[in-house]
Amino acid sequence: TSAMRIFLASSGFAELTATWIKGAALSFVTILLLMGVIVWLCRWIQWKTFRHLKHLPHRTEHWPFQGLWIMFKACSQPDSPVRFSTLVFSAICGLHARFQRYGRHVVYVGFTPLLTLYKAEYIEEILSSQKILSKGRQYGLLHSWLGTGLLTSTGEKWRSRRRMFTPAFHFKILEDFSPTINAQSIILANKLERLSQSGGKFDTVPLVTLCTLDIICETIMGTSISAQSNERSPYVAAVNRLGELFIERTMSPFLQSDFIYKRTAAGKEYYECLNTLHSFTRRVISERKKELEAAISTGTIELDGSAEHESGIRKKRPFLDLLILEHLKNDKNITKEDIREEVDTFMFEGHDTTAMGISWALFIIGHNPEEQRKIQEELDSIFGDDRERYVSSEDLRNMKYLECAIKEAQRIYPSVPMIARTCEEPFEIDGATLPAGTVVQIAAYFLHRNPQVFPKPEEFHPERFLPENSTGRHPFAYLPFSAGPRNCIGQRFALAEEKIIIANILRRFTLKSLDQRDQVELVSELVLRPRSGLRIQFTPR
Repeated sequence: TSAMRIFLASSGFAELTATWIKGAALSFVTILLLMGVIVWLCRWIQWKTFRHLKHLPHRTEHWPFQGLWIMFKACSQPDSPVRFSTLVFSAICGLHARFQRYGRHVVYVGFTPLLTLYKAEYIEEILSSQKILSKGRQYGLLHSWLGTGLLTSTGEKWRSRRRMFTPAFHFKILEDFSPTINAQSIILANKLERLSQSGGKFDTVPLVTLCTLDIICETIMGTSISAQSNERSPYVAAVNRLGELFIERTMSPFLQSDFIYKRTAAGKEYYECLNTLHSFTRRVISERKKELEAAISTGTIELDGSAEHESGIRKKRPFLDLLILEHLKNDKNITKEDIREEVDTFMFEGHDTTAMGISWALFIIGHNPEEQRKIQEELDSIFGDDRERYVSSEDLRNMKYLECAIKEAQRIYPSVPMIARTCEEPFEIDGATLPAGTVVQIAAYFLHRNPQVFPKPEEFHPERFLPENSTGRHPFAYLPFSAGPRNCIGQRFALAEEKIIIANILRRFTLKSLDQRDQVELVSELVLRPRSGLRIQFTPR
């Protein structure tokens, strides 16, 4: 003990302590200087682009990546993907409330400027341009699933495919698939009746999603997967799980890298599901290609796809047939792998967005009994007491008020609430030069709530879309299917599908939504979803 006291009192120990303190202080100062340099460098990189945008409405961030830090904290919480997407949507809502009068605002996401627009005049400049056709970077995460199909491709490949596929969605061709939509919607209505008789409270969204999956699979691939009766089939399970995993990935900044993602448990499961889905699609393509080649060799059909039944009635032809026939004409225009990409693209685009459009429409109709009565009166005038007759093309044309109700539901709850475009070159808009790399976000959700265009925007008034009330409305003030060159190629099909399914449900049931609108928490992913589902009571008429 005495020796220890002697050592502590010695000059050697004092010198050692002083040296350590000096070293620690120097290290601390070095770290502070390094942090200062990093902050300054980040600010300088942001300033290089922001100097072009500084006169636009924006939120001041005192520290670089301040917004990203908040999002990273959200990702560390339980149920992080949903929390993250809810947080992002809430943040955009807050910014919209602050900058609504300007119709736009700009923020930084890392080093990338993000310009959000919700005024029709600004949106028209973006969506009408042939220079801004690239989708947002989030769509890049879909390449492993969809390749570079119509949704994710750019440039000349996108233009040639768009020209090639547009005839496939001609209204007369779409009429061929009305029986398929009717049949699947009746299966859905029967399921709803059985569930309603049990007296349980259930989420409508999964049931509608299985119905639209059956419809899109039969119309696109020409094959039946019976999702509504066999939701545990490997293909149906893979489609559903892929969607969940993809959303989880988009909502986690840590999983954006393919190198990292492939080494996680979620990434391994994702690629296993992807293999199941791609294998199924390739098998259907190969089998159908052999059938078409045999039919061509016997003269049953021509390469242009013309064919007739023995009765002389034109046979309906799924989208896959049109792709294969184009491939057989010239396999350089579209390869077998190109066909797989496009089939998977239309399967991805065609069932989830439509399912949410139908679900939101049923939900909001269930909250408005007077509007529901008007719709049912219109349907009764068309069908009488017949609850089983298929909806025809003539019936669809006569469903004028139902169409207005669907459009009003799409206004309040657009299936795709945000549409993103990336500037590949500098672009002028309202006196501002958007630097290359700027992401422009079209906020349809807020665009549809402009009180100058839609008075009392939170209220459900289908009359807004009667012809006499739509005259003079800006063409870009309402965007349920986007607009311009990259608008939704299948929008007429989607609207017809929604009308048939909703009509067949309202002919048989009166709806009552069980969740209050202000209690439904919205989650903005690629499509607009309720965080906890939509419970609706179906009472047989």
